[in-house]
Amino acid sequence: MRTRTLPRRKRGFVSYAMVLSTGLVLTMMMVYSYRRSMSAHEVQAKVQLRTDYAEKEDAVLRSIVAIAPNRAMRAMQNNSNASTTNSNPLRWQNIFGEAVDLANARTSIAANVRSSLGITNLRSGNSGDSALADPSRIFRALNNETGFVSAGINRSLGTGFPPALNTSTANTISRDPVFPIISSDKLYGTLAQGAVGLPTSTYPRFNLLTYPRINFGYVRPGDPFVAKRNWWAFSMNMAGHDATTTKVAAPSRDFVFSIYEIPSQLPISASAFMALGRYSTGEAWQNVNIDGGIFAGRANVDEFANLPNLASRRGMTIPSTSTVGGESFANSPFSPGVRESYQLTKGEFFPVSLASESGRVAFIPINRGADFFDRFAHGTESNVLSPTTWNNYSVGALQCTMRLDVTAVTSSTNRTPTVLRFSYMGRNNTGRQTYLEPLVTGINSALPPGYVKVCDENQSYNFGTSVVDVAYGINGRFFFQTDVTGNVTFNNTRFGDPNVGIFKAGYFRPSAPYKVRSLPSGKICLAIYPQRFAAFLNLLNGETTAVNNSIAVNVDYTTTGLNNPSFKPTIPCTEIDYGLIIQECADLTSFTSGFSLVTNLRTFIGDDFNVVATTPPTGFTPAGSYFPPVSLFAPEKRYGVDVDPYAVTFGGQIGSLASDTDANPVRPLDSKNLSGQTMAAERIRVNLRPIRHPAELPPITMMNWLVVLEERRKEYVGF
Repeated sequence: MRTRTLPRRKRGFVSYAMVLSTGLVLTMMMVYSYRRSMSAHEVQAKVQLRTDYAEKEDAVLRSIVAIAPNRAMRAMQNNSNASTTNSNPLRWQNIFGEAVDLANARTSIAANVRSSLGITNLRSGNSGDSALADPSRIFRALNNETGFVSAGINRSLGTGFPPALNTSTANTISRDPVFPIISSDKLYGTLAQGAVGLPTSTYPRFNLLTYPRINFGYVRPGDPFVAKRNWWAFSMNMAGHDATTTKVAAPSRDFVFSIYEIPSQLPISASAFMALGRYSTGEAWQNVNIDGGIFAGRANVDEFANLPNLASRRGMTIPSTSTVGGESFANSPFSPGVRESYQLTKGEFFPVSLASESGRVAFIPINRGADFFDRFAHGTESNVLSPTTWNNYSVGALQCTMRLDVTAVTSSTNRTPTVLRFSYMGRNNTGRQTYLEPLVTGINSALPPGYVKVCDENQSYNFGTSVVDVAYGINGRFFFQTDVTGNVTFNNTRFGDPNVGIFKAGYFRPSAPYKVRSLPSGKICLAIYPQRFAAFLNLLNGETTAVNNSIAVNVDYTTTGLNNPSFKPTIPCTEIDYGLIIQECADLTSFTSGFSLVTNLRTFIGDDFNVVATTPPTGFTPAGSYFPPVSLFAPEKRYGVDVDPYAVTFGGQIGSLASDTDANPVRPLDSKNLSGQTMAAERIRVNLRPIRHPAELPPITMMNWLVVLEERRKEYVGF
């Protein structure tokens, strides 16, 4: 047996200091990594919260653009101030609250999405996911003012804000910071002098402003246009509501919300569905010159049309064979990259645009349709928040200073008018004056207003070329003749004897600017003679045509009785309805502030209309001759009274009150003659151009609203 003894080795040992130091280092590295990870997580959470807030803010701002114009309209409507139930939803506070609701900004995940996950007791890790119940912690007026908005009236807010409007109306002053008030008493005054294009003392209602730089090209961005800008400023901070919980601080952002009131001023402008480029006969437009843009609610551009530029609210169809602004489009002009490529290569103004292309912009045509023509379609408005009621703002017939109504007819089966009611604004602040004028040529009970004595019985008087109405009689018994010229002998032979055995006299007045007459077809019409109004109003002690510058012609179908015209004119017009004739209308220079006519009757233009130029107002700079600004609003217009005209030439602007939801498009340049036939293309000559100056606005216009919400940045003050 052998035994081997192994050598004894040295024992090993562990350094506690090394182990501890290594563990400490590893622990510190782990803690540092954890802290870095937590810090990164916190930064990421705050970034995500700020992103969420930014997205919420953008959605809320878009909602404000959608809601506020509707509330401004409702503030002008009947009974908007009848109770708090009616008025409270129109407050800025509730507009902002509703915008938060509409944007779904009170929760980070929609209820239907939360439900679809099927997770019980689901909890959100978003510390900013709160009810946002207090709008005053999100929206505030500027400069430490109380309330939710700072109204742009009666004081300047300083650099970077639009020019303020002036008003002396107490209700507007008190209500505009609480409600979005649109009112005709808000005017440009001393606060805006120098900040708008023209003297505010001359053009207080509408002035020359700069079109905002937005993608919707009603006017080329940066160019002057005729408008009035109502605006309100506010600050917004979605993060501030929950800052104590989220620990996320974000600066407030300042915004200016604007409603531009824009009188229709483009060569062709209507909220209608329009077909452009051809007449209803199928013939292409020819001899048509359009200087400026076209606006349509919807547009269908015909093959091979050539348009200057086109803006629309609800879309357009442009074939590849047509051009807009010199551009043809093989695909949709709204395809991604088309606008951007054009702007990079050819300039910033893209000739085709939709209102929806600009995120915080809305364009709203104020279109009342057939109601625009008819005073009697509207009741009295009361308890209204705005001093300007909605009907008076948007219905042209209600805005006219003069009115001519059919109030009596021969019988229920014979619609021949027997009495007309004429009203006008009286001189020396006497307000509206009204009188009834019988149309029967037999013995009358008294002389209508305006007649003056010119001679006794059996004497003559020569009226030359003046057109006058004459009367012969005494003591409340007279015979009448209208539209008389030259030498008149006032005797029984000419007139008959209205009062036997009594010595009589002759009387006259400038011929009334209205009468009843018939077309060759026998259609009964009212006739208007604009050139007669100045002398006639002077006889009636009325204001001049600078004030009495517009007239509404309607049938008063609201009264009842055997001889009352209880029938309402229909639209489209029919042959049994009255027509309206316009003659003696070539020279409208007596209307120094322009002339407008509104009627719900088919209108026949029987003479040259507004073809005499006049001296432009001081400061008027657009080139070319200046004509009195005029507008005609009728459901249908025809040319000719006695015979069909061979051709027609017209210029200015054209619009339509049709709807963009109609199945059949409006063809704005179609022209019909007396007999109702569409005129051939070669017999129509058109020269259209935009209104470029407030002095070119007629008394009655169609209105549009451009709604824009802009951020006021410290580095950008060019509103």
